[in-house]
Amino acid sequence: RMELDLRIGAAFTRFQTMRLQKMFPNNLSDKLISYGSCQFPTMGFVVERYKAIENFTSEPFWKLKVTHEVDGCKVDFTWKRVRLFHQMAVEVYKDICMENTMARVEECKSKPKNKWRPLPLDTVELEKLASRKLRLSAKTTMTIAEKLYTQGLISYPRTETNIFPKEMNLTSLVEAQTGDNQWGAFAGRILGEWNGPHPRAGKKSDQAHPPIHPIKHTSGLQGDEAKVYEFIVRHFLACVSQDAVGKETTVNIDIAGEKFVGHGLTVLQRNYLEVYVYDRWSDKEIIDYEQIREFEPTSIDIVDGS
Repeated sequence: RMELDLRIGAAFTRFQTMRLQKMFPNNLSDKLISYGSCQFPTMGFVVERYKAIENFTSEPFWKLKVTHEVDGCKVDFTWKRVRLFHQMAVEVYKDICMENTMARVEECKSKPKNKWRPLPLDTVELEKLASRKLRLSAKTTMTIAEKLYTQGLISYPRTETNIFPKEMNLTSLVEAQTGDNQWGAFAGRILGEWNGPHPRAGKKSDQAHPPIHPIKHTSGLQGDEAKVYEFIVRHFLACVSQDAVGKETTVNIDIAGEKFVGHGLTVLQRNYLEVYVYDRWSDKEIIDYEQIREFEPTSIDIVDGS
C-alpha cells in the first residue's frame, strides 16, 4: 500500500504539473501541482473543521466551583453537571448548596505514582539541561565544563555514556560532597538511609568515558562556573538516590445533593527532588482526603464563560 501510494503520487504529480503548466502558463508556470491519495480526504477533514469553527456561535454559560484550602494547599472541585446555559438555574443550585454547605466525601480513589530520578549525565544532556535550566548556551556550558575538568573538579565532559560502570566506586564520590552546607545532608542520606548510591541506568555507553560526575568538592567557584558545577553535583546526587513517590487521587464529594469531583497529587516522599531543585512535580497537589469524611468548603462560587 505504501509503495502504491508513492508510485501513484509521484506519477500523477508529474503528469498534472506538466499538463497544467502548459494549459495555464501565466498562473502555474513555477508551481508544483501535488497529488496524493491521502491528500483529498485529509483536506476534507480540514475544511470540515474550518467550517465548523467559522459557523460556531458561542453561548454564555455558568457553572459551580467548590474550593477547599488547608495549610496553603488549595483544591478545586468541578461540578459534575459541568455547565448550564441558564444563569438563574445555576443560582438556584448555588442557593441549595449554601443552605447546607457541609461537603461529604463519597469516594476517594488513589493510585501510586513515581517520578523517576534523572539518568546519569552525558554531554548532549548536559548541554540541553544547562540551556533549559541554567539559561546557558551549549558553547558556554562546554567551555566551563572543560575548565572544571582541567581543574580536577569534574570528570571528562565529552561522553556519550549514561551508565555508570558496576566497578566504579560511587560511594567515595558521594562522601566527598557530605561536607557541603547546601547538599551535604542529602549526600549523607544516600550513604545512610538509602544504604549507598544506587544509580539509575541508561542505555548508552561509548566504552571510553563514564557519565559526567563531580570528582571532588569545592566551594570556591563564582558566577556561571559555580552554577555549572552545582548543577553537575546536584544531578549526580539525584541520579544515585531514590525516585520521588506519590499518589494520584480522585475525590468525589456531595454538597446538598450536588456532586463535585477533584483531582490531584499527594507527594509522599520527595527523595531526589530535595536535592534536584531544577525539577518539580508539576501535577496539582491535593489534600489527603482518605481520612476525611466531611469538611466545610472554603468557597462555593459561580463561574461564567462563553
